[in-house]
Amino acid sequence: MITPLRFGANYTPATEWMHSWMSLDLDDVRRDFAGLASLGLDHVRIFPLWTVLQPNRTLIREQAVADVRAVVDVAAEFGLDASVDVIQGHLSSFDFVPSWLFTWHDKNMFTHPDALSGQVALVERLGEALGGAENFLGFTLGNETNQFSAETHPHQWPVTPDEAANWITSLLDAADRSAPQQQHVHSEYDAAWYMDGHGFTPAHASRLGAMTTVHSWIFNGTAQRYGGRSVASDRHAEYMIELSRAFATDPARPIWLQEVGAPSNCLTADEMPGFLEATVRSSARTENLWGVTWWCSHDVSRKLADYPELEYSLGLISNDGDVKPIGRRFAEIIPELRSRTAAPARTLGIVIDVDDDEIPVSRGAMSPGGAIFQAWVDACTDGLDPAFVTSKDAADAGILASRGITELVRPDLSTGVGTYSSNNTVVS
Repeated sequence: MITPLRFGANYTPATEWMHSWMSLDLDDVRRDFAGLASLGLDHVRIFPLWTVLQPNRTLIREQAVADVRAVVDVAAEFGLDASVDVIQGHLSSFDFVPSWLFTWHDKNMFTHPDALSGQVALVERLGEALGGAENFLGFTLGNETNQFSAETHPHQWPVTPDEAANWITSLLDAADRSAPQQQHVHSEYDAAWYMDGHGFTPAHASRLGAMTTVHSWIFNGTAQRYGGRSVASDRHAEYMIELSRAFATDPARPIWLQEVGAPSNCLTADEMPGFLEATVRSSARTENLWGVTWWCSHDVSRKLADYPELEYSLGLISNDGDVKPIGRRFAEIIPELRSRTAAPARTLGIVIDVDDDEIPVSRGAMSPGGAIFQAWVDACTDGLDPAFVTSKDAADAGILASRGITELVRPDLSTGVGTYSSNNTVVS
């Protein structure tokens, strides 16, 4: 990619968090965006709540749609582009599911025909409202909506890989119809990479949509096993970016580090700026990276109850508007990193065994401490820059040559799997 590297923040409003969508105050938004623009950011990702936009399957509230357009327009006032999540979904351990999908009206959001048609209608209506905004980057199909299908969810809506692909493509097609000039994507939390049997797969993440999105969090067992400021943690985002490249069929496919943060259950306040810098610098060395969007813009207010403790301290900016040390560090490194440098050659390929459907034989081996993950850590510790390749592609000399891979490492999957536990939803 020859365009400048993009840097932004996932927007968590300082006043009333996402609940501010129920009664939007654009002056509050302007104050928040002014603070983000002062850091040198060029975009925001915003999260209008599904429950506010579409409280009934056939009621898409025009005022709520207008509010979304208004926030996108305010972003433009500060020179910020805006990405919009449209099926939203799940945020900071809270689920925002409209009543027409739950309890007495329980429908699998991924597979029920009525549920799917309702979501398509919402995507199309928002696309009509936003498609003409010059700073509108495109839709993300909700924040980590695959968590609703995970076996660990307290009210699981299970899906097969084919059903997950149908949900993704149905909504992406609706986005392309209604806002054809933008780049529309979908996002998954790391169960797609680390949880065996999960219906959303690495191939979905790496092949569907305009870009691959990566959400990297070290509270998934990485920091617990290796330490918060270890090679494994500092380069975890880079690890996931390179994992995604193994499953892409387009060698030039852009990759967006859409969500990464410095969680206080893994890092001290003094460690957070250094972790941000290490994470962003290692990610910036990868090929075809579109940009980095930090989680998150502002701390959650202590006036709001029942969040996991880490959510109150993830912001670049405090709840009262002061730039935190981690925000200052982000601002300091952006001017240097915005101009791209050549990505290092990755001649060592770590092989990921896949089945006939190109699903990893052991996603657990890719999780923290697993054989594949450990092979990455070992190579990085030895000063190497490893890549990943599926066993299917490892058998093709032409593919290896095109990627510059001259040496293969085949991890022994019999050595066991990692310990994966995405514990940001734990509330004491």
